[in-house]
Amino acid sequence: MRIISAERLRQAVEALILSVSRSLPSDVRAALQSALAEESSVQGREILRQLLANADYAEATGLPLCQDTGTAVFFVEMGEDARIDGAGLQATLETATRNAYASGYLRNSMCHPLTRANTGDNTPISLHLDLVAGDGLRIRFLPKGGGAENMSRCAMFAPSRGISGIRDFVLDTVRQAGPNPCPPIIVGVGVGGTFDLAPTIAKKALLMPLDMPNPDPDAAALEAELLDAINRMPIGPGGLGGTRTCLGVRLLLRPCHIASLPVAVNIQCNAARRGEICL
Repeated sequence: MRIISAERLRQAVEALILSVSRSLPSDVRAALQSALAEESSVQGREILRQLLANADYAEATGLPLCQDTGTAVFFVEMGEDARIDGAGLQATLETATRNAYASGYLRNSMCHPLTRANTGDNTPISLHLDLVAGDGLRIRFLPKGGGAENMSRCAMFAPSRGISGIRDFVLDTVRQAGPNPCPPIIVGVGVGGTFDLAPTIAKKALLMPLDMPNPDPDAAALEAELLDAINRMPIGPGGLGGTRTCLGVRLLLRPCHIASLPVAVNIQCNAARRGEICL
């Protein structure tokens, strides 16, 4: 059994939250730069220039990349032979979130769903935990903004809808979203599983680097087809028109019941922040 100090974990997660909130992943920055080089619209190119300048300024000053510093979403893979000493995993992540959002002057965005009273510290977090073999601890952090999250959808299809039904649903979701999720967007798609699992794997798909080939050839082919179709939509950067509405489509698959075809789409905005640590 490997013992991991809760205090060590707290400090590492606080640093992760602050770093992720202030900087774009290198693959997202590269995708924005490629979009700038390829965008045909004058307005679209200006939006992309502003997004890249904003990213530079956030890194230089330590200010948040976006005013919406998001719901604190964690995907954790914890080894069955690892144990947190001093506090529980969720409690430690909650404490780290409170501390980081306070010290980094990150906006508190969590509220009671009926009264809308702010919780005051950006908790509770959203925690997805997988127990895996070994004694490691991998923590991936995804601050998820409200604008893009609101444009996300889930559907339960009959298997007869097939790949064409999946394709149509994804494209219709992006088309209906229009400018609202702050394009250029990244589209996470989860296919399979159950009613509750499909949205989770759609969100998890957003953790896949844009420059990492999908290991499933069928998924990779559908990603490429969807990306091309989305970029033919006249939404463009900032919703002002253009040819680069989407930076990438990431698709994760899970086996599902023979009578079902769950499909979920989780849209991510241009401030596609994510990061991870391993302890």
